[in-house]
Amino acid sequence: MKRSARIAAPVAGLAVAWLLCSPGAGAVDAPAQSCDVSLYPLSTPTERFEDNGDGTVTDKRSKLMWMRCALGQTWAHGTCAGVAAELTWAAALEAAQAINKRGNFFFSDWRLPQVPELAGIAERQCKNPRTNLTVFPATPPVAFWTATSRPSTAVETSAFVLGFGEDGIKYASKLEKHDVRLVRTAP
Repeated sequence: MKRSARIAAPVAGLAVAWLLCSPGAGAVDAPAQSCDVSLYPLSTPTERFEDNGDGTVTDKRSKLMWMRCALGQTWAHGTCAGVAAELTWAAALEAAQAINKRGNFFFSDWRLPQVPELAGIAERQCKNPRTNLTVFPATPPVAFWTATSRPSTAVETSAFVLGFGEDGIKYASKLEKHDVRLVRTAP
């Protein structure tokens, strides 16, 4: 990924640094990712993740292993290619089970992440998408499913999604279609 730093006009005597990143593959019309590191450091620095060399990374802090690509994309030549699949919540669970049954990605315990786990890879200093594109290339700036159902009288009807675009966390009908990134607990 090509990154270039640009210093904006001074604000109250301080320079504001913006990192401009090119959009991921398949995001031709998407705005470029921007990261404001003028006040706080990046929340998901690349050094925090160990590249497993197989399309997965391990977060050294949380001890979680992540698929670098959203479901529907494929890991090829150091990036994620293709278009992420939009799935209902039930279809996302079924896709994880199918991957586990087939033995794809070397393990049989891939799952949807809980809200705090998925929030752990959201880059608070960036937008479009709100993630580290070096670690998770070509991530679309859209909502991703979590395994966390919405606490209510009708738990079976909605779950939380975390937006990697302008939206934050919200609940969605389990019949809606959203993107999926799978995770597992590393040994």
